[in-house]
Amino acid sequence: MYNRKYSWLKGIGRWMKYKYLLLIRARGGGAKVAKGFSIGLAIEMFTLPTMGLAFFLIFPLVYILRASFASALIGFVFGKIIYIPMSFLNGMVGGMMLPKRVHIHIPYVPEWINRFMMYNLKLIVGGIVDGIILGLIMYFPVKWMIDYVGHKRKEKRKTRRLHIHG
Repeated sequence: MYNRKYSWLKGIGRWMKYKYLLLIRARGGGAKVAKGFSIGLAIEMFTLPTMGLAFFLIFPLVYILRASFASALIGFVFGKIIYIPMSFLNGMVGGMMLPKRVHIHIPYVPEWINRFMMYNLKLIVGGIVDGIILGLIMYFPVKWMIDYVGHKRKEKRKTRRLHIHG
């Protein structure tokens, strides 16, 4: 008997498989998908300290670099997963990148707010640097994986065609 209780779950699975196939078959191949993933990952590394406003950088970057928007969103979500451990590295890198003489001092504000703003500045600077490096590092494995899966798919179709017509 048909079970309505779990039919929506099956629909989500089919939708995800469909979106996966669209990514694999994207025009521009693995390069387009990898560019999008790298953009999303890089932007996520400094989204939190900018209160989410950095997310809007995804749109023009995807358009200018002719990348895949769907894979940019996947990279953005992946970046959210690894952000907490990376935030410590982002803060350290930001501290090394900023000159020692840079301090934030807003008059008539408690000192803890000034320290909080300074740490956010370190997170932004470190996140930009780390995001660019992570994006460049992740570009090649994602590209190679997409190209590999596409090549295997073509080989499988070629073999199947030979068996049917052979």
